[in-house]
Amino acid sequence: MTRVTLLAGGVGGAKLAEGLAGIPEIALTVIGNVADDEEFHGLWVSPDIDTMLYTLSGRVNRDQGWGLADESNRALEMLNCLGANTWMFLGDRDFGLHIYRTERLRRGDRPSDILTDIASKLGINSKIVLPTDAKVQTRVLTDGGWLSFQEYFVRERCQPEVLELSYDGLELSKITAEAELALNEAELIIIAPSNPLVSILPILKIPGFHAALQNATAPIFAVSPLIAGKALKGPADRMLTSLNYRADSVGVAHFYENIAAHFLMDSHDFGLIDEVSKLGMQAYIADIFMPDLEGKVRLAREILELYKNVSRVDSK
Repeated sequence: MTRVTLLAGGVGGAKLAEGLAGIPEIALTVIGNVADDEEFHGLWVSPDIDTMLYTLSGRVNRDQGWGLADESNRALEMLNCLGANTWMFLGDRDFGLHIYRTERLRRGDRPSDILTDIASKLGINSKIVLPTDAKVQTRVLTDGGWLSFQEYFVRERCQPEVLELSYDGLELSKITAEAELALNEAELIIIAPSNPLVSILPILKIPGFHAALQNATAPIFAVSPLIAGKALKGPADRMLTSLNYRADSVGVAHFYENIAAHFLMDSHDFGLIDEVSKLGMQAYIADIFMPDLEGKVRLAREILELYKNVSRVDSK
């Protein structure tokens, strides 16, 4: 078994996680993003973590990549009838998870322990761990002022130009023991094709996390979330452009040049290999599009084979 630790957020991260989990010779641990968490209707909602839970338990709505399959929304309909603000879609069974999590948080239970129990009850064999037990939240500055990430992403549908990002609560956070152990014990570390600005950086910026990555002995592979300069889902390309980064795989590689020695990008970006290599990273080309389970497992196997080749070279 190869111990693989995946840093992931969003639908792209969940897709690669499902591919890795589908390979019998991999023991997978996912370190998920918590910086898009927010309270709705008195309940603590953790969208990226919940997408990972639903995906790895086989319950995800595959048409949209998030939420539960065969979901209903009667609770939200009643809230709307009563005049509540219902722009954040939460399904009826989804509400059940948020109620469970919030009740345990109010009892003082540790967020990491709550997540472990939820994953177990949902029958997930892979491990999902939190990077921190503290509350860290991404904030987005637009022409209309500061917004929470969910206000920007869901309510405003990513339309406002992003002028600045901040990650509130970092100064009070620290890496969890579970995340540190996952990095220390990993034989392969992968940074998923997630938005580097709002899915991966909030993880990397948690005090102690970057140091744990540097101390890890496993090779680190980062996967670009962009194909020919475009995000398949989400606002990563527009965010990069508005914040004056290159909105292509080279721009993404810049975020990881002092972290990952290996960088995987789509075959459409073949012409960028030399620029990525100049950053001191080994560049690889693959089909990173994951339209279905077969595509997810295929990409996961390609990364595993690249890791094995690197390991063979290093052992000589």
